[in-house]
Amino acid sequence: MTKTVIIDPVTRIEGHAKISIYLDDNGEVNDARFHVVEFRGFEKFCEGRPMFEMAGITARICGICPVSHLLASAKTGDKILGVKIPPTGEKLRRMMNLAQITQSHALSFFHLSSPDFLLGWESNPSTRNVFGLMAADPDLARAGIRLRAFGQNIIEILGARKIHAAWAVPGGVRSPLSTENRQWIEDNLPEAKQTTELALNLFKKLLDSELKTEIDVFGKFESLFMGLVAPDGTWEHYGGHLRFINSQGNIIADGLSEDNYQDFLGEAVENWSYLKFPYYKPLGYPDGIYRVGPLARLNLCDRIGTPQADRELQEFRHRAGSRVATSSFFYHYARLIEIVACLEAIENLIHDPDILSTRVRAEAGINYLEGIGVSEAPRGTLFHHYNVDDNGLIKKVNLIIATGQNNLAMNKTVTQIAKHYIHGEDIPEAMLNRVEAGIRAFDPCLSCSTHAIGQMPLHIELVDSKGKIITEKYKN
Repeated sequence: MTKTVIIDPVTRIEGHAKISIYLDDNGEVNDARFHVVEFRGFEKFCEGRPMFEMAGITARICGICPVSHLLASAKTGDKILGVKIPPTGEKLRRMMNLAQITQSHALSFFHLSSPDFLLGWESNPSTRNVFGLMAADPDLARAGIRLRAFGQNIIEILGARKIHAAWAVPGGVRSPLSTENRQWIEDNLPEAKQTTELALNLFKKLLDSELKTEIDVFGKFESLFMGLVAPDGTWEHYGGHLRFINSQGNIIADGLSEDNYQDFLGEAVENWSYLKFPYYKPLGYPDGIYRVGPLARLNLCDRIGTPQADRELQEFRHRAGSRVATSSFFYHYARLIEIVACLEAIENLIHDPDILSTRVRAEAGINYLEGIGVSEAPRGTLFHHYNVDDNGLIKKVNLIIATGQNNLAMNKTVTQIAKHYIHGEDIPEAMLNRVEAGIRAFDPCLSCSTHAIGQMPLHIELVDSKGKIITEKYKN
């Protein structure tokens, strides 16, 4: 008789989800599915709002990565205004995004994932968390918290608050950087760099010892990778153009503009998840599976463009065995290298002679009725697409979120892990924790991702007082 194993909820991720593992008659894993069980609907209730409010509204989609939506929305607004923002305005937006990537990656590594690596997959689940890490290695835990705080403090310096700072606006940013705040960043950079180097060295030692198996089992498969790169192929997080490569490192498509995303990205839905399934259109669904985020960005770029990060990128590729790392477990490694890249880029920006300029915003009215903005969120490429009327009121919104773009890959990863570790109905908790950790490798942000396309799937059960299901209805 077939059996389904349910992991509900998936823990140490941002949002609510469950995993179903389907066993065949012999107790072997036949399939696994990652279900996202929450729904937001920003795409619908933003209709009718003024375009100028969208940056502030969409930043509320998430408390972890509000900056990502803030910037993608502001860039979309730039298109609708038809303006080129002042150079300092762009540099300050870049600085906030670098700080956002730093704080989010630090949260993922130190708070959510490192308890598995440092305390052990089989350790007591009641202490396999950041509090257990504090008890086992308080200095490391404290350093990780302070690294995240460094990124958050830069966001607060620029936007006057750590979360939901409505600072980036269509046309630029609301306020410049002060001399005093630039000095604070410069004074605190060395500690942030030291902590990142500590974490990188620690993780690389684990890859050489306790975590060797995970490299081959946690989502190692061929797929496409997509992300932004600069015109010369350098790592990019804010501007540039879109590039696709395959697992052999061949460029499949390059020089793509977000303005034409509907030509190369399709969006599918399934009746068992609220999370959309974007795919690369020329290959169809689901063959057009691709991955975004730190792993994709390191695979796509020709170089990062800063000294230490470029040295780490070369070692990363050497450890992967090729130019392209296909194991999803390397997302953790890629995150730490991106923190190095962000800190070096922030250091370059604070020494830029124009960074204190007060010319940070261009003013204009509604000049175009459609705009599409793109930027790199910590978890991957983020698209905002607005249609407005002559008064700038929103008529239609489409959001393509990084976590959604990894949806096919996350499902493939949990299936691969479940097939490797689960055999029969006697399943130790540590095995299920590994399946959950396959999802944590992607650092999904589900509150960002569960928006609508088509009709929302709905399952209603009518249950009597004894718990018996009297009737149930499905609406797909």
